[in-house]
Amino acid sequence: MPVTHPLLENDHMSAWLGISVEAAESGSARISMVLRRDMVNGFGIVHGGVLFAFADTCFALACNDPAGTPGVITVASGADVTFLAPAYEGQTLTAVGSVLSSTGRSGLYDVHVTSADGAVAEFRGRSRTIPAR
Repeated sequence: MPVTHPLLENDHMSAWLGISVEAAESGSARISMVLRRDMVNGFGIVHGGVLFAFADTCFALACNDPAGTPGVITVASGADVTFLAPAYEGQTLTAVGSVLSSTGRSGLYDVHVTSADGAVAEFRGRSRTIPAR
């Protein structure tokens, strides 16, 4: 059953991707999306930027507690992705993110992206908590 998260209320990129939030709490998140024709590159596989954005959204949800802390947000200070297998139009992807380490204002998170065929990508994100604007 899809859940809501305040972070996505004004997130037009995640809306364009068609992301469905399945679970989100402090330190972890699970999302899914169906791959569309407008996400496919010239090779007939889903563009790496789409996969990165999908994993990055899962990372952001895992970093930011839905209850929130007034006056602060947690953002990416860096991220890396390793593409393991191609993904194709019509497939449903799932991303599961979790915190590995959180010390002070910094955190380290892993996101695993899969399809029904298996692993698609591994994402590692580094976070930083900063004052909200």
